[in-house]
Amino acid sequence: MRRQTATGGSNSAGSGRNLRLDPLSLPVSFSTHDIRADGGIRQVELHRERVVLRRAVSGMRMAVNVRVSDFRGIALRQIDDAHMLVLVHRDPSLSIPLGVSIDDNEIEAAWAMWSETFALPQLHDKTKEATPRRRRRNAIRARRPRFLMRRRTGELLDGATVHHGEREIIARN
Repeated sequence: MRRQTATGGSNSAGSGRNLRLDPLSLPVSFSTHDIRADGGIRQVELHRERVVLRRAVSGMRMAVNVRVSDFRGIALRQIDDAHMLVLVHRDPSLSIPLGVSIDDNEIEAAWAMWSETFALPQLHDKTKEATPRRRRRNAIRARRPRFLMRRRTGELLDGATVHHGEREIIARN
């Protein structure tokens, strides 16, 4: 049984440069920096199978529930004089910091533990900015079957024989 705080979550893990989360003490709840959120802070609940992000944007409160398997992996990033572990998502706004440390041995041990706990790969973060989305080759391709792309369109009735004012003959069995 874990201790509950006044807001109903578990003990806060802290935030800022002294952030150190323990993968063996999940679930954990903490706050982190978010530039889009009101007040610049979002609440994160980290479980073994899922992550819940709570924030308010323009007064609208929201909670985003993401499976851990939807994340790409655990990345090790260099910040100033320290290293930071990040749970990396394809959408950079959903990435979550897991720990900051100056000690190389400590951060590498934590990197391996987080990777094993979530069964995600260890990523070496070499890019600082998000990669642009790839452009789709043909926007209509998903909406129209391929065999219809090969067919010719119908001819217009220019010069075709049109019969007016005649009675139609219908043949029955």
